Amino acid sequence: MRGGAQSQLMRCSNQAYYVVKFQNNPQGLRILANELLGTRLAARLGLSVAEPEVVEVRAELIAGTEDLVIQLGRGRAPCKAGKQFGSRYPGNLADVAVYDFLPDEQLREVTNLAEFCGMLVFDKWTCNTNGRQAIFFREADGAAHGVGHSVGQGVGQSVQRGAGSATRYCARMIDNGFCFNAGEWNFPDAPLRGLYARHRVYEGVRGMDSFEAWIARVERIEETALEEIYGQIPPEWYDCDADALEKMLEQLLRRRKLVRELIVSAWKSSARPFPNWK
Repeated sequence: MRGGAQSQLMRCSNQAYYVVKFQNNPQGLRILANELLGTRLAARLGLSVAEPEVVEVRAELIAGTEDLVIQLGRGRAPCKAGKQFGSRYPGNLADVAVYDFLPDEQLREVTNLAEFCGMLVFDKWTCNTNGRQAIFFREADGAAHGVGHSVGQGVGQSVQRGAGSATRYCARMIDNGFCFNAGEWNFPDAPLRGLYARHRVYEGVRGMDSFEAWIARVERIEETALEEIYGQIPPEWYDCDADALEKMLEQLLRRRKLVRELIVSAWKSSARPFPNWK
């Protein structure tokens, strides 16, 4: 797959397809912990994220599959066997077309467009130091067969302007590996971090009211919720350094009250991501 983590699209034992990030990916081991923690937290807020899973990849599969390698600066290395992070593909691979770009007309009609505001709240809370990533696909009642497909995590095809104008698309938020500042596990906030590059998704924002319901959900997240997700993360994904992970989670809890301030900072930035905020 395209992207810095060099993910692989794999069919798993449940016959579903997953975009799989390996422990020895070039972005670092903690990326996997971030993915599982971030994706499950976003789901608790009611956001449309790709279903996460711990995927066991055995050594014999890697040994027998030429493409299961990580490209290095010089040469390459086999993907590491063991537990990996999987992000589920939305539907049947042969039937669902997935895009990472929509023309303006289709983008404005995405059925869950308001979730980009919720995702910005999440990304500000978790200090996602990467731009927000999303994929788009036809909803089930409008799915069409015979359309070429590509898969998310930074990979997709573009919908051509004017094609399928009656089709409604749904957004799914992907790639939470750079939440908590990737492998650093700290929170260097900056006004433009976490924003989706296409600011048209924020055209409906008229003020802080567009974010309040999402902020309230963040503020209701309790320590027990973090502990539950923490228990689901394989210890090898953070080098069994429980102290470092617990310290980061403590900081994350304290940040719940900072989100409004961070949203206002983005609004006041030179990028003007919310053109209709008065």
